[in-house]
Amino acid sequence: MVASVLQGDANEITFGLIHCQHDSCRMEYPIIDGIPVIHSNVRGQIDAYLLHLIAREDLPAEIESLISDAAGPGSAYDSMKQTMSSYVWDHYEDREQGSTGAVQPATSIESKHQPGSASRCLNQALDLLQHQPEGLSLDLGCAAGGTTFTLAEKMPGLVLGVDLNLSLLRVAARVLREGRVVYPMRQGGVVYERREISVMPQGGDRVDFWCCDALCLPFSAETFGVVSALNVLDCVSSPLKLLQEVELFLVSDGVLAVCCPYDWSPAATPVEGWLGGHSQRGGQQGDSAQILEAILTPDALPASLERLKMMVSRPNVPWSVRVHSRSYAEYRVHLVLAGKT
Repeated sequence: MVASVLQGDANEITFGLIHCQHDSCRMEYPIIDGIPVIHSNVRGQIDAYLLHLIAREDLPAEIESLISDAAGPGSAYDSMKQTMSSYVWDHYEDREQGSTGAVQPATSIESKHQPGSASRCLNQALDLLQHQPEGLSLDLGCAAGGTTFTLAEKMPGLVLGVDLNLSLLRVAARVLREGRVVYPMRQGGVVYERREISVMPQGGDRVDFWCCDALCLPFSAETFGVVSALNVLDCVSSPLKLLQEVELFLVSDGVLAVCCPYDWSPAATPVEGWLGGHSQRGGQQGDSAQILEAILTPDALPASLERLKMMVSRPNVPWSVRVHSRSYAEYRVHLVLAGKT
């Protein structure tokens, strides 16, 4: 329950404290910039994202540019800005209603790599639904929130976006508060253009964003009718545990839309947790797509789930990532729609 409102009111809390009333917990969780930080290790989460929390948003663009130069490439500050540049570009540049930044004419490389890959992938999955599941919707790994708004445009109920990256969540929360996106769009090196975009997503009154660990979610079983997990499997320490969590939280007849480029890294996932990408001597020869499909096929593998079953598989969905003004990366993600029986 909300124990205190430090800034805002009961309808819109900007800063406050949540106290868990469960006897086995009794923890205190902060609400920061409208984002509840509900994590099993709040101290560790705040420590890990301390730079994101204290980064100022009121600096003139020229001062921010000087700081970026001084911090230099490879710094935590530059890493944070690069992440924001890539994700926010994809989530909102195709939603632009008006901007204060200069828009350059599309070159041949830009015309081939358009923003909106994440939402297009999610829409492709949702368009395949045979029926519209009832209840809440959950966007796991929502990043800057563009896909959460896409869910709200398609689903009639409440929609929750969760992520661990507080800088990206602050972008999403600002859209709710102000209908505005402000982010650093990378031009090259440590040179960034400050972009300001007005956006008007539909269903924003039914959307909220929380800072949560996807592998330790604070929800009861059978809470959600729809769960999306876009480019998340290869970003968590245990992809199998994530799928097991989703199976638990979905209602009967609920659906999961999951996609992944299987860009495995031991920095995010221990090798033994990878779904493929190694051990090519096995039955699936290390092919991640085949292994995910087998996990979502009962009895196909010892680790196969019992109630979450694959319905549709699309192996080569295009996904563009903007690196900077002269560089784009293109993935072919594997999109799977699964239903809970």
